[in-house]
Amino acid sequence: MAEKVSDYLLRRLREWDVDRVFSYAGDGINGLLSAWQRAEDEPRFIQARHEELAAFEAVGYAKFSGRVGVCAATGGPGAVHLLNGLYDAKLDHVPVVAIVGQQGSTSLGGAYQQEVDLHSLYKDVAGDYVQTVTTPEQLPNVLDRAMRTAIARRTVTALIIPGDVQEMEYTAPSHAFKMVPSSLGMSASTVVPEADELRHAAEVLNAGSKVAIMIGQGARGAVPEVTEIAEVLGAGVAKALLGKDVLSDDLPYVTGVSGLMGTRPSWEMMRDCDTLLMIGANFPYSQFLPEFGKARAVQIDIDPTLIGMRYPFEVNLVGDARATLRELLPMLRRKDDRSWRASIEAGVRQWWDTMEQRAQVEADPVNPERVFHELSPLLPDDAIMTTDAGSVANWYGRHLRIRGTMRCSLSGTLATMGPGMPYATGAKWAHPDRPVFALVGDGAMQMNGISELITIAHYWREWADPRLVIGVLNNGDLNQVTWELRAMAGSPQFIPSQRLPDFDYAGYAELLGLRGMKVDAPGDITSTWQRAIESDRPCLVEFVTDPAVPPIPPEANWEQIQNVSQALLRGDPEAWSVVKEGVKSKAQEYLPKRSDRR
Repeated sequence: MAEKVSDYLLRRLREWDVDRVFSYAGDGINGLLSAWQRAEDEPRFIQARHEELAAFEAVGYAKFSGRVGVCAATGGPGAVHLLNGLYDAKLDHVPVVAIVGQQGSTSLGGAYQQEVDLHSLYKDVAGDYVQTVTTPEQLPNVLDRAMRTAIARRTVTALIIPGDVQEMEYTAPSHAFKMVPSSLGMSASTVVPEADELRHAAEVLNAGSKVAIMIGQGARGAVPEVTEIAEVLGAGVAKALLGKDVLSDDLPYVTGVSGLMGTRPSWEMMRDCDTLLMIGANFPYSQFLPEFGKARAVQIDIDPTLIGMRYPFEVNLVGDARATLRELLPMLRRKDDRSWRASIEAGVRQWWDTMEQRAQVEADPVNPERVFHELSPLLPDDAIMTTDAGSVANWYGRHLRIRGTMRCSLSGTLATMGPGMPYATGAKWAHPDRPVFALVGDGAMQMNGISELITIAHYWREWADPRLVIGVLNNGDLNQVTWELRAMAGSPQFIPSQRLPDFDYAGYAELLGLRGMKVDAPGDITSTWQRAIESDRPCLVEFVTDPAVPPIPPEANWEQIQNVSQALLRGDPEAWSVVKEGVKSKAQEYLPKRSDRR
């Protein structure tokens, strides 16, 4: 039987070492599905419940494996459904290739069923490279370029393949006019700034007496260098949310996550520093950086299109974080005065004491901070954690202490709801021998997490380590938006938009053959986490938590306080609970700490 275009596509993906494709079937890719059968499911077809979930699974796989994530969908509605996951990949700089079907070439332009102008639809999300395959000879070049572009630019690329083209006999491009032959592979390269720019950066950093470092996911390959430069400069290190797993929180000078969902030590360090070094971070919240003009600043980033943003940096170094820091380190002078570092470490100790005290505040029935606080020391050193948009991200950002080889992520830039569960599935395919924890809210579970449970139930027996622990915060409220209404708009909770229907999450997990447990008493939190971690299969723990526990920012400004007060006075249905829990939580910052008594 002659090789078809669809057969060659799968063969070329195998040659690019693609081992999994996350997808959902549809007649626009029937040619590909037939080819998969002939190829005996190589690369492996991972069936999602919805194309959006397939895209999120590909993003999670790419984030935790360091490889290209590949997803596929039919044309029309399937291609549309992929978009949210693809935008998540684009904005978080994750390499993902989307392969989508299209109506037959003869019908295009004829207002045919499921006909969508896919090239126009994808020209933003896959703006670096999107092509429609019209002839067999075109395929090797466009697929190879899609892979190379996704890898080199850490972005989304897309191939659109009409159904009739998928069924054509494959013919390789020849040595002829207007043919474009192609080849596999690409070498790695390392970009380092010029010496003069490095010396300028060293001069700025050497002149400072209170140096703060901010790291993002771009610093992941430079942990020894970041550690050494922090020691030489006597600096503290704050982390962007996507860089939470770059550096261990056991280091006494690591101040934790910065930003609205971050820690007070990170906010104080940025407020008081006189010098800032930002490494591999596109941190968007300038209000959590030093006041403009107060600090001299240096940035290191591999992407020249994003460098120099967010703050008036004096030196903008375009380069690989590890290689750039290695060149920079010999130019730096060790700071003998360690008082700045000592003050940072004292603030970090006080912060962790405060977090412990906040976790112990009584709530009705369970304090969500305690759920995360008691999980943190139980996490295996090689755990992978995913989370979702919502108030759950606050507790994830503040209470989980990274150590060992832990990895974690969420939708950082798009901040979309829904990826927490499919990220976890993608993580299990990337590392089937490691335990994975998906920590999500009830809103995200009702949006698409319930469907992802079906996928998990379908595949978990294939994973070497079957542990996938799902923690669901069930507070019956779209809680982050509720608090944003109060703090930003001075508006009370709007019940028709915010209140969620009740659902038995633990019971549903049991129906699927998974473990399900429900916690509505604070004394049961630790023992239930332990049972879930020891489970012989994926386990969902449903925590009934109090929606009135406030996600207090590192520094609440006067306008936010006024807005919340106005919201409560205007008839917020949870007014008394909000006041009670807010006072108790905020008071923990001022009560005596164990670190104060040392």
